[in-house]
Amino acid sequence: MQDPNEDTEWNEILRDFGILPPKEEPKDEIEEMVLRLQKEAMVKPYETMTLAQLKEAEDEFDEEDMRAIEIYREKRLQEWKALKKKQKFGELREISGNQYVNEVTNAEKDVWVIIHLYRSSIPMCLLVNQHLSLLARKFPETKFVKAIVNSCIQHYHDNCLPTIFVYKNGQIEGKFIGIIECGGINLKLEELEWKLAEVGAIQTDLEENPKKDIVDMMVSSIRNTSIHDDGNSSNSDNDT
Repeated sequence: MQDPNEDTEWNEILRDFGILPPKEEPKDEIEEMVLRLQKEAMVKPYETMTLAQLKEAEDEFDEEDMRAIEIYREKRLQEWKALKKKQKFGELREISGNQYVNEVTNAEKDVWVIIHLYRSSIPMCLLVNQHLSLLARKFPETKFVKAIVNSCIQHYHDNCLPTIFVYKNGQIEGKFIGIIECGGINLKLEELEWKLAEVGAIQTDLEENPKKDIVDMMVSSIRNTSIHDDGNSSNSDNDT
């Protein structure tokens, strides 16, 4: 098969008639290398270094670079601190009743704390623990803890479990008590995520309530039932 990029009179004719595509121009490797080096030169060497590498290379920079490095180093340090602070949790931790005040009520300032009071003999509690464990990894800036209810509250009724309290700065900002408030026995992970996001404890990427269709269906059913009952009532009045 003939090379379409070959310099022949026949290929030129075919190109003129649009039968062959335009000839590919060979890439200038030297020009490409120059452009790449120019692009790399626009990036200061210290902008690609770690804090440790900056420390080792201090003698290689002039006074102007050193001033810029100090600003850059401080920026990187603040970013690192912010990241560490944001990712300080990341797991669902077990606590006991005597840790409740320190771990929950007196938690760090402006930190959201979600605590689940549970009993392992209740299946719904195990489901909630499973979901909270996944959410703790997804939202490491929020503190997730769980505690066996008897270690915190004596004689707590089973029909109040699972119980989820949401704290911030020592105040209860949200609470879900019992199976219904927690979302029902078929609770999905996204549904619990939405509930906690509505309180403000986490910043979800969900755009709408996962149960929206079910809620809409229930509202529609209630509305239709109400209209039907009103209609029957009117008919009864007319009959009398």
